Order: sequence, then structure tokens, then C-alpha cells
Amino acid sequence: ARSAPRRAAPRAAHGMTSAPPVVDTELVNSCVNAIRFLAIDGVEKAASGHPGLPMGAAPMAYLLWNEYMKFNPQNPDFFNRDRFVLSAGHGSMLQYGLLHLAGFPNVTTEDLKQFRQLNSCTPGHPENFVTPGVEVTTGPLGMGIAMAVGLAGAEKHLAARFNKPDCELVDHYTYVIMGDGCNQEGISNEAASFAGHQGMGKLIALYDDNKITIDGHTDISFTEDVCARYEALGWHVQHVEDGNCDMDGLRKAIDAAKAVTDKPSLIKVTTIIGYGSPNKANSHDVHGAALGADEVQATRDMLKWEHEPFVVPEDVKAAFDHTERGAAEEAAWNATLADYESKYPEDAAEFKQLISRELPEDWESSLDALDYSPGNNEAASRIHSQSCLNALATTLPGLIGGSADLAPSNMTLMKMFGDFQKDTPEERNVRFGVREHAMGAIANGFALHKSGLVPYCATFFIFSDYMRSAMRMSALSEIGTIHVMTHDSIGLGEDGPTHQPVEHLASFRAMPNMYMMRPGDGNETVGMYKVAVKSRNTPSTLALSRQKLTNLPGTSVEKAMLGAYTVSDNTPEGETPDAIIIGTGSELENAYNAAETVRAEGKNVRCVSMPCWELFDAQSAEYQEEVLPAACTARVSIEAGSTMGWGKYIGTAGKAVGIDTFGASAPAGQLYEKFGITTETAVEALKSVC
Repeated sequence: ARSAPRRAAPRAAHGMTSAPPVVDTELVNSCVNAIRFLAIDGVEKAASGHPGLPMGAAPMAYLLWNEYMKFNPQNPDFFNRDRFVLSAGHGSMLQYGLLHLAGFPNVTTEDLKQFRQLNSCTPGHPENFVTPGVEVTTGPLGMGIAMAVGLAGAEKHLAARFNKPDCELVDHYTYVIMGDGCNQEGISNEAASFAGHQGMGKLIALYDDNKITIDGHTDISFTEDVCARYEALGWHVQHVEDGNCDMDGLRKAIDAAKAVTDKPSLIKVTTIIGYGSPNKANSHDVHGAALGADEVQATRDMLKWEHEPFVVPEDVKAAFDHTERGAAEEAAWNATLADYESKYPEDAAEFKQLISRELPEDWESSLDALDYSPGNNEAASRIHSQSCLNALATTLPGLIGGSADLAPSNMTLMKMFGDFQKDTPEERNVRFGVREHAMGAIANGFALHKSGLVPYCATFFIFSDYMRSAMRMSALSEIGTIHVMTHDSIGLGEDGPTHQPVEHLASFRAMPNMYMMRPGDGNETVGMYKVAVKSRNTPSTLALSRQKLTNLPGTSVEKAMLGAYTVSDNTPEGETPDAIIIGTGSELENAYNAAETVRAEGKNVRCVSMPCWELFDAQSAEYQEEVLPAACTARVSIEAGSTMGWGKYIGTAGKAVGIDTFGASAPAGQLYEKFGITTETAVEALKSVC
């Protein structure tokens, strides 16, 4: 039986001055302490980590994992599982302990002992690509709650698309534990604002209000009323004043949050960081360092935990293990799916195709129907992108996305669908608002839901600065988010250097596991979209022009997908070109025309398009040699961006035409002249090297 709420242990300036009360039943108390000591022991053995958060947040974590959440340890990707996000990812031993206690076979006692060690499945911060059962990679504070908004958005979207009055196929919650640091980072406010606007009733965030960060007590920098802020953002807000002992208060708060279906919920849970530590609780000393042997023993004595490191009592194991419950939960859902399939076979077929995470067999057919032969449908590559998105909307049921309040400029609206809104979540155009950072993370959450959604998000390329962390997380997390970045150079013109990307191409080319794409015409845009959609483990960034591009003879959808290829060449077969000129994006036409000019003077010149360095680098050495023969050292590159990195392809004897300063405010044509990114400059460069 559940007991009445207990009085909280007194909060001291440092440490705890009296023995804590039993928080509930003796067994629940043991389960909570097992979570605490697995974290303490893991951090102690590693001599590295963050024990304080798991010690304070253990009661709320216990309730979520053992009394509320549905999941199957034997099948971590069971579709209708509840999702859990530890936004305060530094407390990762909390999550690993929960996975272990719940019966996930991949997190054994030995794995807990290998916390933060090379090649372990228990890294310093949760990583979705390393540890089954971890939904999202967290670490940068605020990123977790923002991606959780994407997870909840995916559930809301799919539920609206597929649920029927007599058959609720999609029905799960997204639970988050976040900290003071998460609430200080701006991305959390952006994401919370979006979630409140969308009425995401199945998003429940528990805010671990322990009032400690690395610098000390939060009152030195963070004194706002967080609850009032979330209320203003449209959230249902509650406060549990004793998160360490008031288990019934926590239960009631979670139940109340689940009962509110039209708003996301924030439960502020006031806790003591490092709960149970006699000398370090309620101080920053317990935030990011091991307790030390003496304090570990003192904490064991305080909490009356008589077990050796990493030992879990048998009654706790039996109470916490979710294996049988999880199998039953999945079996019940499978029965619901079978019932759904018998009643709604067409919808069921689409749903099953989606959650298989395999692309439909004919998804490319809509792209193949686009005609970008010379003289046909010539436009800016952002317009080509719009055509690709609208084509894909007809053959790719998982496509969902939108822009950061720039849809008319980014050209990202899918015309056959309406807006994803609170009351129309079945639609597929997402209005992210002026929230680039959250937009990137929410799109990542759509992908990490693992339900076959193919998310895209869009803004001006310059504003990738606002969302770079989220873009990096997509690359690190190995998810295929598509980033549609328009107005990709000084070619945007009059808005000036505040809006003109210069270093951005180079910076994303430096990012591991990111396809940085800059197509030069309609065919290449189609090719880049084909790669982006196929690449479910690598995100793509498409840099797209504002200005009109010419569809050039020799461009190819299929060859563009190789990253680089020969567009034109007058070199006799078997001979080496006198020079090679490489262009990307809007400057491919300059390269093409410059090659023609120099050929007229008797030179053998090859024009190469290189829309994606990373794809070209992945090709065989033989193919790379075929396109860029080592014997030809007379090479030129032309691109309206930083020249950094081009030496890899043009060598020390080559010449890079680009821009290594900030731009200026003027019409685009004048800017290209001013900065020397012209056909004439390319001709001069070719002549200088050959």
C-alpha cells in the first residue's frame, strides 16, 4: 500500500544533516536507492561523471520507468512504446541504471562498470547510436527537450493520420527529465513555445529543480519564475515541492499531467542534488565529480544501503524487471494492429510501410518525371527544390517539414497539404516560426521517432548559424534530416553581409557525417534530393540559390549523385586535359563558359561539376582518378564562398576563385563583379595555370 507523503529531509548549505525517511514502501525505497547507487558506483569506478542528478532524480525516474511507461526491453524499437528523454544528459548513469534494472539485455552489470570507457555501451552522455533503449543523443543542454518536442509531434501527427474512433493505433507519451541548465538554454524556450502552440498533450517534462549548476547555486544567475514562463507558453504546470520523498505527490502530478490532453505538461520537481550524501548534497561538489571513497561509504550509511558496488538485491530486480510486462504490452499492441488491419487495410498498409522505415518502391518516380533539359524549367535552385519537394509529397508518405517563417522565400510548402497545427496535426507543412535552433532539433526528433518520417527544415543558409548545434546532432545521431538552405551566397544581393554566407560551405564540409550539397541546376537538384532521401543515416544540407540558374548541357541526375563528374571536355580520348576547372552551384555556369572560352584558344579543358565533396570522396579511387587525373595539376575551382578546403582538389599548383571576406549590400551582379567571381576571372585563372 502507498503511504502518506513523508516530510522532506532538511536542506542544508552543504550535505544532509539527518537520515532521510523511507519514501514509500520499503521495496520502492530499495528500488529508488538501487538507481542511486548504480549511478554512484559507476561514476566512482570511472572516476568521472555526474552522480548528483541521478541521486536527486531517482524517485521521479523510478516512477516513470516502473509505474507509468510502456516499453519492451527485448524490442527497444517496439513502435507504441513510451519515449523517454534524459535532457540533462550529463546524468547519463541514471538512464543506464534504469535500462539495466528494467531488463534491457544490452546494459549488463559489466557494461555499467565500463561507464565512460572506450567502446562501451555506456558513454559519458546518452547516445542513441550506441545504446539500444536510448531514444536521442543528449548532452548539449536543452537539446533533449527540443528533440522530445519532435518525438511528441511525430506521435501527434501519426495519431491524427491513422487513429480511428474504434481503434487507437498510435498512443504513447514522451517523458522528459530536464534540469536547470536545460531551462537556461534558449533552445528549450523556442521548443517549449512551439509545443505549447501545438497543444502537445502527450509531452510531459519533469523539471529537476535542484538549484545547482557547475558554478554553484543557481541564484547567482537564474532567478526567473520558470513555472510562470511555461504557463505563458501554453503549458499545464504543476510543482511537487518534495521530489525526494513525496512519491504520492509525484504520482498525482503525473496522473494530472496525463489527464490534460490539450497542453504539454511541466512538472517542477524540487529535489536535493546528491540526495543522501552527508557532506556534498545540495552543492556543486556533487554535480560533476565522483563522491570519493569516504563519501560513498558515508552515503551508503546514510541511506542504509548495505550492498556491495553494482549489486542489486533480488527483490529489486524482480520488482523492476519489465521483460514480461513489456512483452505483454507489445503483444497487446500487435493485436490492436491486427484488428486495425482487418478493418482498415489501405491505411494499415501505409502505416506498416512507414514504420518499416523502408522507402516505398516507387518513391523516385515523381522525381524522374521532372524535366530539366537545357531551356526547360530554368529557375533558381530553390525553385527546383520546391518542385522536388512537391513531387516527393506524392510518393513519399513520410515526408514532413517546413521553414523558420521563410516558406515563401525558401519555397518549401507542399501544395497538396495543409498546415500541421494544434487542430490539424495530420497535415504535413510545419510552421516552425522564427525558431531555427528548435526547428533543427524538432526535425531531428521527427526522425528519431523511428516511424518512417522523413523530415526537412528550411531557412536562409546564413541562419544555419542559429541551428548549427542541432545540425551537428543530426550528423552525430546518424539520422537523415534534410536541411534546405536557400540564399546560399552573395548572390542574394541587397540584404548585405549580415545575410550573405561566406564560410558556411567550408564549415559544413568540415562536419563529419554531413552531406554538404550545392547543386548547379535542375538535374543536380534532383540528384541531391535522391541522395538526401535515401540517406537515412546521414543528414544533408542543400545550399540553394536565390538567382536563376541555367540548365547546362552535360549535367546529369545520376552522375551528380556521385558527388563530382565531367560536364564537358574536349580532351581527346586517352589524353590528359591541359586544365580542369571545377564549379559548384551558381558558379557551375561560369566554369562551363570559361572552359569553352579557353578551348577556343586551342587548349584541352575539362569542366567538372562537384555538387557534393563527401559523395565524391566516397567513390572509388579509380573513379576519382577518372574525373580528376593526377597527371593534370593545372586546376581551377570557382565557388561564391570561402576558398578554404579547395586545395584538396586543386593542389598547390591550382587556383581557387572565391570570396574570403564578408560580402556587401548591392545587386547580385555588381557583387559578383566586385569580388571577382565571374567567367572572366575564371578564364584568367585557367590561363594562369595552363
